[in-house]
Parts: sequence; C-alpha cells; structure tokens
Amino acid sequence: MDDTIVVIGLGYIGLPTAAVLARAGKNVIGVDVSDRHVNAVNAGELPFIEEGLGEVVAQVVREGHLTARKDTPQGDVFIIAVPTPFAEGHKADLSYIDAATKGIAPQLQGHELVILESTSPPGTTEHVRDLLAQLRPELTDLQFAHAPERVLPGRIMVEMVTNDRIIGGITPEAAERAARLYASFCQAELHLTDATTAEMAKLTENAFRDVNIAFANELSLISDQLGVDVWELIELANKHPRVNILQPGPGVGGHCIAVDPWFIVSSSPDHAKLINQARHVNDGKPDWVIDQVRAALDDPSLADKAMKTVACLGLAFKPDIDDLRESPSLHIVERLAAELDNADVVAVEPNVSELPESLAGRGVTLVDLEDASDADVIVLLVDHKEFKAIPAERLDGRLLVDTKGLWRRRRPQTLSR
Repeated sequence: MDDTIVVIGLGYIGLPTAAVLARAGKNVIGVDVSDRHVNAVNAGELPFIEEGLGEVVAQVVREGHLTARKDTPQGDVFIIAVPTPFAEGHKADLSYIDAATKGIAPQLQGHELVILESTSPPGTTEHVRDLLAQLRPELTDLQFAHAPERVLPGRIMVEMVTNDRIIGGITPEAAERAARLYASFCQAELHLTDATTAEMAKLTENAFRDVNIAFANELSLISDQLGVDVWELIELANKHPRVNILQPGPGVGGHCIAVDPWFIVSSSPDHAKLINQARHVNDGKPDWVIDQVRAALDDPSLADKAMKTVACLGLAFKPDIDDLRESPSLHIVERLAAELDNADVVAVEPNVSELPESLAGRGVTLVDLEDASDADVIVLLVDHKEFKAIPAERLDGRLLVDTKGLWRRRRPQTLSR
C-alpha cells in the first residue's frame, strides 16, 4: 500500500495536489527549495492565492496529514511537480526535473512509484526513468507514470477533483498503480494510456487553445486595420451554430498555453507549422498593444504635456489571480517602462501587494485604481473583476487602450419586433 506520498514542488500545481491527497487521508510530505513556501505550508498558510486552497491546507496541516521540508525524504510514491520552462530556441529546460530526480535517487529502496506531473515534452518520463537507472542501477522494480494536470488557475481545487484525468504509465502496471492513487481524490474518469501519449495529450490540449486564441488575436489585428470592432465581429460570427471564436487579448500567458506548444514544435519542427505560427501570432500581440499606447500618447490633446502618465490595469496572466508567470501584461508594462521617454508608467494589480523587481527597478509604481483614474492614458490589460465594475460611461473622453473590449460601446444586437 502507498502510505507516504512525497510531492516535490509546492507551487501552483504541487501544493493543491499535496492538499487533496492529504485531505483524502494520505500521509503527504511536500518538498520545495523555497523557505517561504515551506514555512508557509508548515504554518497552514498559502504562499500564493488560489480560491479554496487555504482552508484545505490549514485543515490537513492541523490534522498532521501534510508537512513540508526542503530535503527529499523516503516515500512510497514520489510526485514531481516542478517548473518546465523553455530554454534557448524554445526547447524544454529539464533542469528542475533533473534536480528533483537526483534528490529522489538516494531515498529509493525499491518498488517506489515515480509520477511526473510537470508538463513535459514527449519522452520526459522515460528520461526520468533512465536518469534513475543510471543513479541507482541496482533497483530494477521502480515504476514510472505521467499524470499531467488539467486545471484552470482560480478553479484548481474544483477541477482537480471534477476533471477527467489522463494517467500514462511506462508499463500498464505503473499506470494502474498511479490511477489507484489519483482515484483517492478524483471523482471524474481516469483514462489510462502510455506515458508518451499522456505527455502529448497535455501539450495537445494547450496547443489547441493557443491556436484558437491566435485566430482571435489575428482577427483583432485585421479588424483594427479595417476599422471594424473585433468584439462585435466575433459576437456576430458566433451566432452561427457551428462557430465558437474565442476572445482576443494582449497576448497569451501562464506556464501552460504560452509554453507547452513550443514543446510540440521542438519535438517535430518540420510538421508543427500551424502550431509554430500560432505561437508567433500570440507572442507578437504585445507589439501591437505597445503601438496603440504610443499612438494614444501622440494624441493632440496631450501635445502640451512634456511628461504624461500611463496607467496599466492588470499584470497577471488571467483575471482574478496573482500569477504573473509568462504574463503578456507584465511584459508589456516592462517594455513601456523601458521604452517610453515621455511618460511615467504606473500599474494597478489588485491581487499583488508589491511589484516584481523587473518593474520596480524600472521606476514603475503600484497604485490603486482611484489613483490611476487621473492618468493621461489608461491601458486595460487584464479584465479583473475590479475593472469590470467600472462603468464605460465613467471613462467618457478618456484615452483608452482596451485590449479586452471591456468598455466598448455596444450596438443593438437584435431587431425589435
């Protein structure tokens, strides 16, 4: 029986995974290199914002089912949930996975199950197996599986329980053993396959979304050139029963959609042409946003002001969270602060208490929404609930760069009869 579960990485996926396993009655030990994360978990607190997670962590820590530490202990199951950023050339950086695997190696006694949750290029689970085979060649009964997460930040605690899960094993026995573990908390279907297919399935899900977002973003560029309201255009096109176009924005962020498609491209560069182009469209959208800000600053109404103020609303990569990973909004504000000689840049982000050094070091200040309302140019980058509450009428006459279509003027949608 798998009595002790070691979860390596207490970030946005690792900590919720550890929490739901502990809530299911497992003895869970979380491992992280960050003193802040370890200390927060051991205090029953959160090192980041995630709806519904704080209560569970406080409960399972109080009950003794979850503890955290910096060094890797012995365990029956090891779940690796560490970052997989990309390196030069958009190839996967497996250094965090390698470090976690090397930390596991001395603790192995035989028959342990190693589960890779980190989103990874095809073949990474086999890479973990091969690395441990080099480090511990005498252990021939280890089992390996890949169980990619499929959750949405802000809804992780719900979707971790209710979403179907793909479990891929290097052997069928490993897949079945991993599935039994995930069945302890997942109420949805568990779909068993091989590890490489599971790795590719996760990448495919995110590439599908990236391609569809790229279509919407490309439409926004075309519409701007033609003088068409892209949001009205998409609304009308979506009236067709078989059309469901997504919404454009300032780009694509987060550690999944902005990263994972590159793993497919690097695995098969000769064939992943559409996926590759979608990445370039979405990565290029911030350039368009910056051009819109520059155009607003050149408005004749600001001609007499030597130094203007640009207020950027939102830094996270999606609404109502504090996650700044790969955020196009963050990158846009960084570039505005670095490139604009005739404007001071301020930021409004209700979900963080301080700015990252990449902004603070460039002179960007964090202000509240009320202070930002006097800015010469207001740039909406993330549609947080606080910004949705602002009526469009309040912004009449203001210079706006609205990348989410939040404050546009809507035309009548139907003919009264």
